[in-house]
Amino acid sequence: MKISGVELRRIAMPLVAPFRTSFGTETARDVLLVKVVTPDAEGWGECVAMSEPLYSSEFVDGAAEVIKRFLLPSLPSEVDAYGVGRALEPIKGHRMAKAAVETAVLDAQLRAAGESFGQFLGAARDRVPCGVSVGIMDSIPELLEAVEGFLDEGYVRIKLKIEPGWDVAPVRAVRERFGDDVLLQVDANAAYTLVDAPQLAKLDEFGLLLIEQPLANDDLVQHAQLAKLLRTPICLDESIESAEHAAAAISLGSCSIINIKPGRIGGYLEARRIHDLCRAHGVAVWCGGMLETGLGRAANVALAALPGFTLPGDTSGSRRYYATDITEPFELEDGHLTVPAGPGLGVEPIKEILDEVTTSVEWIAL
Repeated sequence: MKISGVELRRIAMPLVAPFRTSFGTETARDVLLVKVVTPDAEGWGECVAMSEPLYSSEFVDGAAEVIKRFLLPSLPSEVDAYGVGRALEPIKGHRMAKAAVETAVLDAQLRAAGESFGQFLGAARDRVPCGVSVGIMDSIPELLEAVEGFLDEGYVRIKLKIEPGWDVAPVRAVRERFGDDVLLQVDANAAYTLVDAPQLAKLDEFGLLLIEQPLANDDLVQHAQLAKLLRTPICLDESIESAEHAAAAISLGSCSIINIKPGRIGGYLEARRIHDLCRAHGVAVWCGGMLETGLGRAANVALAALPGFTLPGDTSGSRRYYATDITEPFELEDGHLTVPAGPGLGVEPIKEILDEVTTSVEWIAL
């Protein structure tokens, strides 16, 4: 497939409510969109890097720069999605930037072929169960009100963000208010150390599905030690940046569940490799989210339909984060989202909305 050029578009997407985690609070998303133009089709990729390097070392300004200076010049004159990975492999890191480029190429490739993301990746279902991520709140009553609202909307699983000082009490309050039948898990975003193991062990009494990324992202060894001290299964997120990392974590016993975020690991082809690896080893996986717009959400929903995704993911409906999405909104139905069936991502940006939220556009001829 010959690429005529690439459009880098920045959009500003205000969140419907502040979203607080252990590493900071977001009130809006500065999103980098990559559009690949070929003679046969156009394709979209969404870069999930945040404005600041808090979740990972990547940030949106840096992603835009590395795409322009290094990634696009490294692509051969004709390329498909698999060729993107091979061409970009010599460039270290920058997985979120690479994922955006690879996804845009894959989208264009599949649109030209009339094949959907779900078909290409190997989806086994036409809809997926959806959980929701609930940020750290100012008070427990505020948290309970938010959780009640999400349960009323039909979400089948609740994830609570936690940090030191906001862990046992909010989890206990949610369990006492909504009962043991609610699927409940927590996410620490690497906020704890092994010294905190006794505090984390207090969460065992609440029957959680998992505790996500309790320790530092670069410490598989101490996660393996912590796993021996807790009854609650450990899930890794930030620690897993490739199939090789996943294999190491499984071998060490660092986790029994993995959260697959395609942007974090370099794209949907690597996501499928990790899915296949985990399925072969009996390790459950689920699809995490990075507050994506409808473009990124469409691909995530397709990925979450693969057979190894046995736990509900963070593939929430559009209204969870945005009053107006840039695509037709994803609407929750009976706690599920429908997997797009059209070619490529199966969704298109709505031009009027896209133009309204656009802050800059740059065209790069190839």
